[in-house]
Amino acid sequence: MSIQLNIKNIKESIQKTCLIVVTKNQNINTIKKVHNLGERDFGENKVQILIKKKKELPDDIRWHMIGHLQKNKVKLIAPFIYMIQSVDSLSLLSKINQLAMKNNRIINCLIQIKIAKEKSKYGFTLKEADELLTSNYKIEYPNINIKGIMGMATFCKNPQQIESEFKSMKKTLKLLKSKNPIFSIGMSNDYEIACHCGSNMIRIGSAIFN
Repeated sequence: MSIQLNIKNIKESIQKTCLIVVTKNQNINTIKKVHNLGERDFGENKVQILIKKKKELPDDIRWHMIGHLQKNKVKLIAPFIYMIQSVDSLSLLSKINQLAMKNNRIINCLIQIKIAKEKSKYGFTLKEADELLTSNYKIEYPNINIKGIMGMATFCKNPQQIESEFKSMKKTLKLLKSKNPIFSIGMSNDYEIACHCGSNMIRIGSAIFN
């Protein structure tokens, strides 16, 4: 199928859920094709690649950092990043706040929660996320806007396990006081399960480009 048809089919199945187009391993010309179709929310998982693509692509793209973010790389994206979805520790949250302040910005963030069984995945535990979201974090981190939570399920073929992991985050989502908090779950292999579990933002790469 074509990229255009893939996007059309995905959007029909996810309805009003926000689509983040993951540009990992995609060249500039291919990404431009997606941009020409009207997509504006793009996600990258490596800082250097994100910066390179930003320089070569239109300025109206809303860039989302979706991969593990090292604290020493925050300064490179703090001046422009639209949202950091992979805030996986208090120390990273503090560094983002510091550099957002330095750049006179409020940076949108999602708290990444570790729900997967793989040791390679990062994130707050559910308990740690609950403690943060019930604290006076807006006083301690005034230049951060916590818009919601993000999670990645175990990469497996067991839909019951994936669904259980996604649903484990629902209690934490309710702690956010905003009217429509972002619930960023679901990727190419499990976005339909994620939508069933209440996702309102999915991150799709291979299902669009392959």
